[in-house]
Amino acid sequence: MSNRLAKETSPYLLQHKDNPVDWYPWCSEAFARAAQEDKPIFLSIGYSACHWCHVLAHESFEDEEIAALLNKYFISIKVDKEERPDIDSVYMTVCQAFTGSGGWPTSIFMTAEQKPFFAGTYFPKTSRGNVIGLRELLTAIHEKWDSDRETLLHNAEEILKHLSSQKITSESTDIDLTHLAASQYRRSYDEKHGGFARAPKFPAPHNLLFLLDYYKRYKTPACLRMAEHTLTQMYRGGIFDHIGFGFCRYSTDKKFLVPHFEKMLYDNALLILAYCSAYSVTKKEIYLEIAEKTASYILREMRSPEGGFFSSQDADSEGEEGKYYLFTPGEIIGVLGPEDGENFNRQYDITEAGNFEGKNIPNLLKHGLPAEGLEPCLSALYDYRKKRIPPHRDEKILSSWNSLMIAALCALYLAGGKELYLSAAQNADRFIQKNLCDGDTLYVSFHRNKRGVRGFLDDYAAYIFAQLSLYRATLEDRYLERARRLCDSVIADFGDNAGGFYLYGKAHEELILRPKEIYDGAIPSGNSLMAYNLVRLFFITDAEKYKAAAQRQLDFLAQSAVQYPTNHAMFLIALMEHDKPPIKVTAVLDEQADKNRLLFALPPDAIILLKQPSKSYSLKNGKSTYYVCKGQSCLPPTNDLQEWL
Repeated sequence: MSNRLAKETSPYLLQHKDNPVDWYPWCSEAFARAAQEDKPIFLSIGYSACHWCHVLAHESFEDEEIAALLNKYFISIKVDKEERPDIDSVYMTVCQAFTGSGGWPTSIFMTAEQKPFFAGTYFPKTSRGNVIGLRELLTAIHEKWDSDRETLLHNAEEILKHLSSQKITSESTDIDLTHLAASQYRRSYDEKHGGFARAPKFPAPHNLLFLLDYYKRYKTPACLRMAEHTLTQMYRGGIFDHIGFGFCRYSTDKKFLVPHFEKMLYDNALLILAYCSAYSVTKKEIYLEIAEKTASYILREMRSPEGGFFSSQDADSEGEEGKYYLFTPGEIIGVLGPEDGENFNRQYDITEAGNFEGKNIPNLLKHGLPAEGLEPCLSALYDYRKKRIPPHRDEKILSSWNSLMIAALCALYLAGGKELYLSAAQNADRFIQKNLCDGDTLYVSFHRNKRGVRGFLDDYAAYIFAQLSLYRATLEDRYLERARRLCDSVIADFGDNAGGFYLYGKAHEELILRPKEIYDGAIPSGNSLMAYNLVRLFFITDAEKYKAAAQRQLDFLAQSAVQYPTNHAMFLIALMEHDKPPIKVTAVLDEQADKNRLLFALPPDAIILLKQPSKSYSLKNGKSTYYVCKGQSCLPPTNDLQEWL
């Protein structure tokens, strides 16, 4: 018998529809029943591609004994963090307050009033050493609920009081945060292996985007070196799928060799942006090639027939982490033959000893970039691997992650000029317009012909970012106008007079806390993306309201970035753009002019405006005329754009 999750559309919730646990989705019915039956609530938050979520499910949620305890003494609620980032944000904060850390699966025990009194992440089925098992924990909480509920309720009130009292304190921001961040990156940089700090190492492409932007403005060789070395090492390592392309979520070791094998849409979108930026700065073809390989994986394996992009692929296949991606030397030789097989094994470090549980993750860490002529080998191995049972793919389509991919494809189009990337970006935008929008109201997700809940700050911020990227790649006013309308909606619905933007808006369900996320995590926060959007909108439109809103947002984020500016890379990019603006060109084109020549003649971060001839912007000598501003000054109009570049 399926439980209530069978009626849901989230792939993560559907993975649990056959559990013996009497799961509810997040809904008023669950809280009403908890109040009526005087039971605590067990809230479990995760996502479809989460390895430890699968482990917990197999060990406990598929277990009749654990299910019996949950069904008898608790009301159990399952939440997909990707569809309800508001719930995830609130209760991840709770988990961190209780335990000092967080992660998924997130396990919360709370009252029918949604007040948490105990939290953790993964619990084994039974106790192991000093780690309490879920069976013992459920029994202990049930007994405490019956015998000493006052203590639990006191814990709940105390944690809420603590979290509600936390405010961003205003600190002096006289120091230059961008220079401070650059020095902090240098101190945490791994000179040998690339990346920052110790394992596990996450790509965090927005950090690399900051370093590349910083180099463009200040010509600091160390920043370019850190970015290039990291981008090269990530590509050479096993975190990049050399057979099917695309990047895995993170590396479990310091060398970028052994990945956590799940692949996320957002990582690959942001990494395309980073490699395109590196290509723009250095003009080294390898970075453009890596970006195009990554995009080919997305377009081949993660694109829906209607043009939207799926969310993720699991780390596991056939119940084993990484099984789909591993090879033995004999397998390679069997597919490629003795000569090509031996060459491939040598180049990609495929050995009898193996580098992961007796098998091999193909990588280029020992032998550098791939040798010439191996492309047919990669194609043959890809076809061979496709015959294996593939990892599960989460086919939920998320507004925010799709928006990041739209921006990435626009950047790739501007970097290499290939129309297929712009076409894919525009198709994805049309998908969002058709399936994830109602006018200018945005929704979080789309799956099985049903859209999810109303969009949150991250959805709007990322979609505005996508619209600005489409405008830069096409110079079509419709994208700019949509960005303006959406930005105005965000200010009205999510804004706080004290500064910053709340995660959920006035029309959303009210939770026990109203979070205001400011730190960049695996992806830039909605607040930092809005800082960038507002700065760019002001430069494009010269509208005073965006100038004031951008300054207010930068001032707000600067208060929290003083101590650890490296946690705010996207905000710092916005701050640099504000303080040291890119080149701005207002173009008045004659009838023979080619708009595309203008698009590709300028750096990808340049601001371009098209104007009809007027008294303010006239044609000089009857020819296309360019009004160029650099920094804080404007140059005389010219017919030759290269004169001022």
